[in-house]
Amino acid sequence: MEMSPVDRWICGAEVALRTLSGGSRAERAAPLPARAGEASGAAVAAELGSEDRRLSGALMRVNHVGEVCAQALYQAQAVAASDPALKAQMAQAAREEVDHLAWTEQRLAELGDRPSLLNPLWYGGAFLIGLAAGRLGDRVSLGFVVETERQVEQHLESHLDRLPAADAASRAIVDQMRVDEAAHGDAARAAGGIDLPAPVRGVMRLAARVMTATAHYI
Repeated sequence: MEMSPVDRWICGAEVALRTLSGGSRAERAAPLPARAGEASGAAVAAELGSEDRRLSGALMRVNHVGEVCAQALYQAQAVAASDPALKAQMAQAAREEVDHLAWTEQRLAELGDRPSLLNPLWYGGAFLIGLAAGRLGDRVSLGFVVETERQVEQHLESHLDRLPAADAASRAIVDQMRVDEAAHGDAARAAGGIDLPAPVRGVMRLAARVMTATAHYI
């Protein structure tokens, strides 16, 4: 049954509270390192040197912020979408992204680090952007997902290059996230997403750089 606008906003508020409170629960277990017999994530974190642990914590904090923003974007686009099928697609993508959110939260705890102190700001800003994209029409909204996921995939690839080689647990999580994000972008493209204008893509990259640079420390 189609939810009323009020019901959708109530559900959205519940998702926001759960996202920002650290109460997200993954449906899938966190990815394990590929090598058989690899130590647990907590054990790997304990064995990392202080510099490597700080770097892993900073990078996973940035990835966690990205997942906070993903929840906001998908929830806003689901609210704004006019096509029931697209609403369902956005809602499903948001549920899949909850796994990433929970995995990065767990990994931050194992590393003895914390989420970004600015998460409410990131969530609010991403929600407004997602709402604006959704109001421009379903094909534009899907195109926004395509470009967002493309940039996120590139960002995650860069983190695989930067994460300490010894941090197999973080690397396994980031690699699975990369695979999932590519699939979300492909699904949005197949559903009719258009290519956004180059200036829009450039602004998105600039905003992402500001967010990642800030979340690395705060």
